[in-house]
Amino acid sequence: MFQSFFLAGFEGSTGFNRHGEWFDQVVATGHDANVDTDYADIARLGLHAARETVRWPLVDCRGRYDFSSLEPFIEAANRHGVGVIWDLFHYGFPPDVDLWAEAFPRRFADYCYAVARFVAGRMDSPCVFTPINEPSFMAYAGGEKALFAPYGSGRGWELKVALARGAIAGINAIRAACPDARFVNVDPLCRVVCPNDRPDLAPQAHDFNNRLVFQSWDMLCGRLLPELGGSPEHLDVVGINYYWTNQWELNDTPNDDGNLPPLDDDDPRRAPLPELILSVWKRYGREVMITETSHVGDNRGPWLCEVVSACHALLLQNVPLRGACLYPILGMPEWHDRELWTPMGLWDPLCHRDPGAGRLLCEPMAEALQGAAPLEALHQAKKAEHRGEPRIDLLTSKAKRYATLR
Repeated sequence: MFQSFFLAGFEGSTGFNRHGEWFDQVVATGHDANVDTDYADIARLGLHAARETVRWPLVDCRGRYDFSSLEPFIEAANRHGVGVIWDLFHYGFPPDVDLWAEAFPRRFADYCYAVARFVAGRMDSPCVFTPINEPSFMAYAGGEKALFAPYGSGRGWELKVALARGAIAGINAIRAACPDARFVNVDPLCRVVCPNDRPDLAPQAHDFNNRLVFQSWDMLCGRLLPELGGSPEHLDVVGINYYWTNQWELNDTPNDDGNLPPLDDDDPRRAPLPELILSVWKRYGREVMITETSHVGDNRGPWLCEVVSACHALLLQNVPLRGACLYPILGMPEWHDRELWTPMGLWDPLCHRDPGAGRLLCEPMAEALQGAAPLEALHQAKKAEHRGEPRIDLLTSKAKRYATLR
């Protein structure tokens, strides 16, 4: 789908946190002021694709559109040869939008149409969009547990359906503006296990792992609530967000942010990443992509090595895995505590109070990325085979290019 297998994911969440405070992670990480440098940096490391956010609250003022916050990102992407997946709704929404209202899908579709026309007329690379980021998590955190806007309680299913209806309307609108557009529909891939002393919870765990976690994708592809208008073409590419925290024990106690303690890395109940991704591909038969993955601190390098190994195994099984996004690519503050920064990117800020003052490269993670040259070569070879081109030339040239990064 893109020139490189790995993508750089620039954290773009906006919205109101559990304290009712507005946050904008594009500004908080300094990416808004340093986008040109950021794109030059990722391109130099061989990352020629990125996930970016079109900040709906900044663009859409009661149905009138201002794209001044988007233009610098398009210009930088074109200048540095970076393909982009544009997230159109990354938690934040305009203050006059009611996600529960019948008017929401139409309002969202109008916005999607306007963005698609603007992007399609200016981007040098193919147009790729994520209409709504992580609808399952937003339905849980914003509709069920009131952890952030719209602060719903006990309305998770209702919000999940509303978001699916909006995504389908948005995809239809984008296709009207840009018929060749592709879609990467992003949601977390989570898995639960029974406590060792509660085998009676096995049916509940099975229901979560095989039904609940797939509901948003099932609605998009028309398997669930087909009256919404979903189809396999609406699902298009299945975007899988997967962190070390995505497997946990059923009925464990969540922390204040609603997150549950993850299974230990050496817990034998953990399912291997290739097995999880393979299950998604078998379920839908669509192209797949790892759209978010990372770890924190000293675990960043080993985690990336684990992801590289998983992706290599999947490509060898001819799974149509179209890329893996290192997300976030920049260290960032927590949503609910602006003073607390998480070291989970390829770059950390030298100064948290001035994230534009310079960045420090995470050397172990960079080394793991450089060591992924065989994976990048295999990915390019698979693309060449699909096009009927010779494989060995691509393998050789790609390996040589990556060797220069060492």
